[in-house]
Amino acid sequence: MNADEKTKKQLVKKAVGMIAPGTMLREAIDHIIRAGTGGLLTIGNADNVLKVSNGGVELYCKADPQKIYELSKMDGAVILSDDVNQILRANVHLVPDSNLYTGETGMRHRTAERVAKQTKALIVSISQRRNTVTLFIDSAKYVLNNTRQILSKSNQALQTLEKYKKRLDQVASNLSALEYEDLVTLLDAIIVLQRSLMVEKIALEIEQYICELGVEGRLIQMQLDELMANVSEESLVLIKDYQAVKDNGRVIKERLLELTNEEMLDLLNIAKVLGYDGGVNILNRQLHPHGFRVLRKIPRLPYSVIDKIVNEFGDLQSILKASGQDLDKVDGVGKARAD
Repeated sequence: MNADEKTKKQLVKKAVGMIAPGTMLREAIDHIIRAGTGGLLTIGNADNVLKVSNGGVELYCKADPQKIYELSKMDGAVILSDDVNQILRANVHLVPDSNLYTGETGMRHRTAERVAKQTKALIVSISQRRNTVTLFIDSAKYVLNNTRQILSKSNQALQTLEKYKKRLDQVASNLSALEYEDLVTLLDAIIVLQRSLMVEKIALEIEQYICELGVEGRLIQMQLDELMANVSEESLVLIKDYQAVKDNGRVIKERLLELTNEEMLDLLNIAKVLGYDGGVNILNRQLHPHGFRVLRKIPRLPYSVIDKIVNEFGDLQSILKASGQDLDKVDGVGKARAD
């Protein structure tokens, strides 16, 4: 995923959060949908929007759902401030550059897309016939789903997440046993990392649903938080244990999460990001973990101390064989932890 795509996703996520259930703007949009009148709302970058507009009524009044709904009954657009707390103008005729490409067919949606591209404002287009809500921001487009549909998708995704998490726990437990016996291969480590990344990708999808659900997504958020406890940290220390490149672990993890689902199914792709090149035989290579995963499970042992222990001894087996006196010499360990 390149920088532009990341920026688009962030813009869309922020926009979806602004009109999620429970927000003032969503209440206004629901009124407009129920009335079947349709509407066009512009949010933010008011100076740029006014440059491509004609006429309208200047208001500069406090925004509330009822006012936005009533003003949307008029033919023109309603211009709102960046924080959606003020209605700046209503019944505005938007006249964007007609040379800007648009793939939309309806006049309202065509205007919305062009204005979004030209002004970088968030444009909310509410269809009169189909009762759909479409967001346009810069060159990004997002069609809001029905709340019931999102809840259904969220529950399905949670069920999938539970299954993947259960499998992740199994392979992670198996890896821990192999680490203590010093029998780990690259394949063993990558299988756990692959499962962990898949779990995190599913979680990211659910987070998007939660963002769109607003107040309706509280219970789903609680379930997600419970299922994802420590998963992100576990994958990070796993990477630090087995990476063959000197890059920061978080940077490596970002690269791994950028892999598509299809690419992630090929274990060699994950191995390559970790710094292991070669054919299928490379997966049988025996590895010696540094010990980050095992040390992280020790209660109240700070990451700074874990780094010092690993730097001192190099790998897990050396740490396991170290005497209490040797461990006590490491700054921050102390006699109680060493014993």
